[in-house]
Amino acid sequence: MPNDYLTTAEVADYLRLKERKVYDLVRQGHIPCSRATGKLLFPRQHVDMWVLSHLEGDQAQRQPPPPVLVGSQDPLLEWAVRESGSDLASLCQGSGDGVRRLLEGKAMLAGIHLLDAATGRYNEPAALGLGGVRDLIVLHWATRRQGLLLAPGNPLGIQSVDDIAKRKAVLAHRQPGAGAAQLLSCLLEQAGIPPEALRWAAHPALSEDDLALTIAQGDADVGLGMKAAAQRQQLAFVPLVEESFDVVMHRRSYFEPAVQALFAFARTARFAQRASTLSGYDVRLLGRVLYNA
Repeated sequence: MPNDYLTTAEVADYLRLKERKVYDLVRQGHIPCSRATGKLLFPRQHVDMWVLSHLEGDQAQRQPPPPVLVGSQDPLLEWAVRESGSDLASLCQGSGDGVRRLLEGKAMLAGIHLLDAATGRYNEPAALGLGGVRDLIVLHWATRRQGLLLAPGNPLGIQSVDDIAKRKAVLAHRQPGAGAAQLLSCLLEQAGIPPEALRWAAHPALSEDDLALTIAQGDADVGLGMKAAAQRQQLAFVPLVEESFDVVMHRRSYFEPAVQALFAFARTARFAQRASTLSGYDVRLLGRVLYNA
């Protein structure tokens, strides 16, 4: 098995360059690398992406999309965008909306957590209508804990999806196309609960925070969302699933300064501390390439 990380000499040999040229590329911030114990290390997958992003032809002539983050709201990602100085703007209105805006060239990257009920896998490009995009990459951001958000103390004693129907609880919900809405639909189907058997909140919540606020303000009894959102609003939480939250973009976008600044910040100790404080996150595999068309 090849090493996942290359040394400066190895990457020079891999790219058929002189080592001095590799150091020049590092100094100019052009080639992805990490510095560990005083040594430069080059993730092999990201070096391959860097090479492919410089292909000649029609892709090379394409203008970069605007520096906008779309897709699902994620507290850790939003915080990292601000603190990294990436200059990315945010327009997070759900995973499905993010996929659409990415395809239309209206955004640089999209955060998504869309479950394919048929396979039980998250963020499969073919299932999202992205299978035909030739220069698509999917990078892992975090594994997140999803579950039931409930009023403090869980006064209705809800411990499962079945209990929502049994207790006749008012259910807060996300807009169609949101990852949480898709997951909720899957969980209800698995439990054999038809949507018409439930009491739904009057209006959909357009973000994780809006859903948590709906419950905190007493307009609903329960909703499906992140542990981090429950913690922010001091709500009770019943864990149900671990999900993959990933970032999707065109390959060339990964090397834009805004995206490089974001992922460089995500490798810092300060970022790791924030992920631990927010709770419900596992970021050990952050940056792993899950798909590279």
